[in-house]
Amino acid sequence: MTTATATRELTALHRCDRCGAQAYVRAVLQSSGGELLFCGHHARSVESTLRPQTSEWQDETSRLTEKAQSVVEA
Repeated sequence: MTTATATRELTALHRCDRCGAQAYVRAVLQSSGGELLFCGHHARSVESTLRPQTSEWQDETSRLTEKAQSVVEA
């Protein structure tokens, strides 16, 4: 049986489970289907140990550099 996960874009309302900053990474756990949200900093610090345990690793950290580019161009 295959379960399809509907990926939703992370918004400013999604907060990091570690520090409360805006979340840019969603980790869906294989064992429970539960999800953890992380800011870019905390996602990098746990990725090597947590990612093998996930069914989905949604990384939107590229949006951080997109925001910086739009500010520079303005």
